[in-house]
Amino acid sequence: MQNRGLVKFFAIIFALVSIYQLSFTFVADSVESKAKEYAKGDSQKELRYLDSIGKEKVFLFYTYNDVKGKKINKGLDLEGGMNIQLQISVKDILKGLSNYSKNPVFNKSLDDATKNQAGNQTYIDAFFEAFAANANGTIRLASPDIFANRNLEGKDGINFEMTDKEAEKVIRKKVDESVDSAFDVLRKRIDQFGVTQPNIQKLGESGRILIELPGAKDQDRIKKLVAGTAQLEFWETYKAEEVGGYLNAINEALKKTETKTAATTAVDTTKAKDDVSKLLAENKDSAKADQSRGPLFDKMTPTPSPMLGSYQKKDTAAINSYLKRPDMKALLPANLRYVKFVWGKPVTELDKDKKEIETFALYALKGNRDDTAPMSGGVITDAQDTFDQYGRPSVNMQMNLTGARIWEVMTGTASTQKSNIAIVLDDIVYSAPGVSNGPIAGGRSEITGSFDVTETKDLANVLRAGKLPASAEIIQSEIVGPSLGQEAIDHGINSSIVGLLLVSLWMIVYYGKAGWYANIALAVNLLFLFGVMVSFGFVLTLPGIAGIVLTMGTAVDANIIIYERAKEELRAGKPLDEAIRASFGWKGAMRSIIDANVTHILTGIVLVVFGTGPIKGFAITLLIGIITSLFTSIFITRILLDWSTGRKNNLTFVTGMSKKWFTNFHFDFLGIKKWTYIFSATVVIVSVASLATNGVNYGTDFLGGRTFQVRFEKAVPAEEIADELKGIFGSAEAKVFGNPSQLKITTKYKIEQHGTEVDQEVNQKLFEGLKKHYGADMTYDKFTNPYDGKTLGVVQSSKVGPTVAADIKTNAYWAVLGAMAIVFLYLMISFRKWQYSLGAIAAVAHDVIFVLGIYSLLWKYLPWGMEIDQHFIAAILTVIGYSMNDTVIVFDRVREFLGGKTKGTFNEIVNKSINTTMSRTINTSLTMIMVLAIMFIFGGDSIRGFVFAMLVGIVVGTYSSLFIATPVLCDTISKAEHDRIEAEHNA
Repeated sequence: MQNRGLVKFFAIIFALVSIYQLSFTFVADSVESKAKEYAKGDSQKELRYLDSIGKEKVFLFYTYNDVKGKKINKGLDLEGGMNIQLQISVKDILKGLSNYSKNPVFNKSLDDATKNQAGNQTYIDAFFEAFAANANGTIRLASPDIFANRNLEGKDGINFEMTDKEAEKVIRKKVDESVDSAFDVLRKRIDQFGVTQPNIQKLGESGRILIELPGAKDQDRIKKLVAGTAQLEFWETYKAEEVGGYLNAINEALKKTETKTAATTAVDTTKAKDDVSKLLAENKDSAKADQSRGPLFDKMTPTPSPMLGSYQKKDTAAINSYLKRPDMKALLPANLRYVKFVWGKPVTELDKDKKEIETFALYALKGNRDDTAPMSGGVITDAQDTFDQYGRPSVNMQMNLTGARIWEVMTGTASTQKSNIAIVLDDIVYSAPGVSNGPIAGGRSEITGSFDVTETKDLANVLRAGKLPASAEIIQSEIVGPSLGQEAIDHGINSSIVGLLLVSLWMIVYYGKAGWYANIALAVNLLFLFGVMVSFGFVLTLPGIAGIVLTMGTAVDANIIIYERAKEELRAGKPLDEAIRASFGWKGAMRSIIDANVTHILTGIVLVVFGTGPIKGFAITLLIGIITSLFTSIFITRILLDWSTGRKNNLTFVTGMSKKWFTNFHFDFLGIKKWTYIFSATVVIVSVASLATNGVNYGTDFLGGRTFQVRFEKAVPAEEIADELKGIFGSAEAKVFGNPSQLKITTKYKIEQHGTEVDQEVNQKLFEGLKKHYGADMTYDKFTNPYDGKTLGVVQSSKVGPTVAADIKTNAYWAVLGAMAIVFLYLMISFRKWQYSLGAIAAVAHDVIFVLGIYSLLWKYLPWGMEIDQHFIAAILTVIGYSMNDTVIVFDRVREFLGGKTKGTFNEIVNKSINTTMSRTINTSLTMIMVLAIMFIFGGDSIRGFVFAMLVGIVVGTYSSLFIATPVLCDTISKAEHDRIEAEHNA
């Protein structure tokens, strides 16, 4: 081997760098272990300890904070935490860019884009399509009443002369800038939240932003933090007595319309006999309290002005519907034409039975024709959480000069009129203080209300970071408890160690001393793999650990190919050193190794492109493993073998036990092709029939929905739980997941509705439905938030919106088809005959249908998860890569024999090629099956279905490489081509 010294130097440097990079992980873990021992289970005490030593040097010249930042990143499934995907509303951005145009074509196009957006199409593309269809050449995007307005004027804006194509470029740029702005706002919010190693990234041009928060616990708080637009506004309020006549008029009208259908009677609100002020003064204990006061007032609790009254949460929807009804709005007097009704921040109170209830106060704001606040939060330059003069948590704000001037005018007016100013955040009134001491100058003010310390910290955070340029909806989320993450780590380590030991033992038993060298190369490969992952900041996930374990199986494949070739050369009579050189040559094992691994790399790249989250982690780990294993198998193993032969160590590639294993195969594989065709055709027909009748168990990844992994104190009947939850959610499924005391619960309840309030409602309903199965100490917070060490309640949950699910499904189809197409083209170019590609693709299609058929037939009966989701697609693509790998080894031998001195017909040469590669095929399949079996047994519930698909696929892939790919190759090459090949070859 030329340049041996350079390879050694590079390998040593690479190993030292990898060890150095990994050392940070060991040091950080050591410090954190000491923190856990010190805290003795108190997570807050542990955090305080780590914060206190954050700037202390713990390794060389690095502080703990430095070391922590350089350790290997663990994904949510190992660390616990939250994964949230936000959709920034491009529709809102377009409305803002158009200066909220009233143009009917524009607004119809916005609505049509929402309805017609399909697949991976972006909203803005759907909008441009809809606008072109609706406008039909009669109006342009650059019209004065659409985008040629003051929001988009200037050198880089839109002018009246622009065509639609020219305007589209500007609009796209402005939308991208708005999404970038949202990204920056969210990044600032997350950075100030204090989560360790947060990850936030934009997802292409979709307007979606992915946020990963390892170690995060309080899901409700975090969802509010990231999804709130922080639209801060300041409004003047009406007094209760100013709107009392109108509310009384509504109430009187509702008394009629709620009992019978009748025409609305005009009411003179200025002459109403009763008003709200009298109602508020009414004694609740009087006999009148037992009589109906009307739909609007029956459920109202009196409150001081400027609040109009308060209502329980369950009643707010009805009150909203009353206030928005056209016939009720028709009763508005001229002085209240632009009134804006808004709810206050929820307040927890005790009812007469001492049960906690949430109530919301109703406010009336002084609106205007444009429905814009007199002052917005854009004037805020700084915000700090603090305490007011009474010791209550509050937020201090500082405004810029423009804001200070407006604030001085507003507070002066309020002081004169003895009115209040409502501080409104995201359409919720946080407080409405009165101003009694004259105008406030200087632009400094304070927000007070019923806050706790955490709320004021978050409020100050979002005000400092700024508002989002458009609404943000949580369209996908996943929460993983730390206890589940620790289990995943334990399972991953166990499966890795057992898999490594089994593969290593097999290599020693089968190849003897050469097997030891292969194991050394495998160990170096793992060192390099982890070193690369740490150096480039790749995230280690549970599927990533599966990728590492799988790498152990594939890493020895190149060594197996080389060793089997060396054994052939030795049997042909070559001396040891020549046999080793020949086995590493292009005409030896190298061409097969390159072809086989290129197909694997291509499928891995497809996974990276189309996969998300843990699946991308699996693909990246697999790709790194393939590349590092190629280097170690080819170069490190070669150095060790040359060293051994140079020392006259009597190197062999067999042991006394394995000497005659898998040798002297002379089976006529093509002779039984009729029977294998019949068997495979039967399997395909049964699989297709089952898919058509029995279907498959699509996961929420593909259908959308909410999934909860819930643990109970003892085993519970899944059917009983499902029946109980159906009464709450309308539809729900429950299935044992792993052990009888753990269920996976799935529902589509309100999956198309977004907002943190909806998520909280679903969580609350789930808790209410299941709390009877727990002890009295189980609370909502304990149930929904998976704190450290907690093993009961929701240990993992996920939400996938319908739009995301459709995109994931589309990506999955393209991933499978793309992988097959890319490999087809590569093999056609490499072998220069399309029949080779067709044989390989036929085998792969057979494998995919077979695995799908197994899942369709068995998903209702097997106790582990057998869902068709992203993990399953990753498994299918891995099977495609392996099946191609196996097939390519045989095809390479066919090409070699046709180019050499092997005599015989084309079919005889193909048969001999299969037989001479059987040792490699069996060895590789056995090592793969061993590691997958270990992963299946020790890998944990969350990847068992994923591993099962690969396990079935590897077995079927081995069969199809031998009995499908080669017969198809032979049968598709015409008789004339057969004769020509044989004539050239035997000449």
